[in-house]
Amino acid sequence: MKTKIWHITKENEIQTYLEAAKLLQAGEAVAFPTETVYGIGADATNEQAVAKIYEAKGRPSDNPLIVHIADQSQVHEFVTKIPSNAKKLMQEFWPGPLTIILPLRPDRLARNVTAGLDSVGVRMPEHPVALGLLAVAGIPIAAPSANRSGKPSPTSGEHVEEDLSGRIAGIVFGGKTGVGLESTVIDCTLETPAILRPGGVSQEQIEAVIGPVISEGKEVAQQEAPKAPGMKYTHYAPKAPVVLIEGDVAFFQEQIDVAEHQGETVGVLVSDELARKLKASKYVRGLGSRDYPEQIAYHLYDQLRHFDHTPVTLIYAEPFVKIGIGEAVMNRLDKAAGGHYIRQSEEN
Repeated sequence: MKTKIWHITKENEIQTYLEAAKLLQAGEAVAFPTETVYGIGADATNEQAVAKIYEAKGRPSDNPLIVHIADQSQVHEFVTKIPSNAKKLMQEFWPGPLTIILPLRPDRLARNVTAGLDSVGVRMPEHPVALGLLAVAGIPIAAPSANRSGKPSPTSGEHVEEDLSGRIAGIVFGGKTGVGLESTVIDCTLETPAILRPGGVSQEQIEAVIGPVISEGKEVAQQEAPKAPGMKYTHYAPKAPVVLIEGDVAFFQEQIDVAEHQGETVGVLVSDELARKLKASKYVRGLGSRDYPEQIAYHLYDQLRHFDHTPVTLIYAEPFVKIGIGEAVMNRLDKAAGGHYIRQSEEN
């Protein structure tokens, strides 16, 4: 398949939307930017179109997709009700990086969008290109991240092209994304809403609007049928294995030295503060300041992908504080590492 590429400019914006929307309406898969990461979209009412997403990504069929809309009024077309908590969240955070799981209205969406569940995750993205394309297409669009399944999500059109060129009908280039991590997913089908995936809207921000919510942990990820993306499978991983190093600067440096003595080429993924203190190889990537976790989030996937273009055989990464978007950063790093840590013992 030859993949059509559009680079959005002021001059070609409308024409791009028309051409890309025509492909979506015809049942093809098209990638486009959102404020979180790039997504690969298809008509959420067309089972054959949605199947092209799973095929292009190599995505497990029990991993549900998020439906993207251009206007809040579209939600009523495919959900049975919108609880008051969900309405408050929509008012506060839409458009934006928050996915809300709601009860599904039967026979309105393709079954492979929801992996057979009786609920659906919906969001209204806050990106002019995404909103423009969705509005012109006029249909709900199922759209997971536009990468091969398991790899770090794409934050630029180049990342998408690297993973999916020749596998989908089109890619709309619209610059780098803003948040850099996927949306927060909150289940509002429960009496007390539960965060199933941390993301661009923090638990603290959500609780400021609707009060206490449940922050569900590993027990949810073990469900046979996950209710949200990113819960059950290994995700966000570059080619080289990732290990999180918990300890002081000397301990981190010791782990690098030992690994390199054993013949590993070590990549280092850390805060700018730690990068300045390490005597490491040339494969050190600073993510930004610890004092600004939004910087860490913004650069995370891009830097993880960077290592795929180097000879590194092992990546050592720094853990971060789980406050605000730091919770989402650590969720992604923990999954990229498959939960593999090296911790400094009390004796060290």
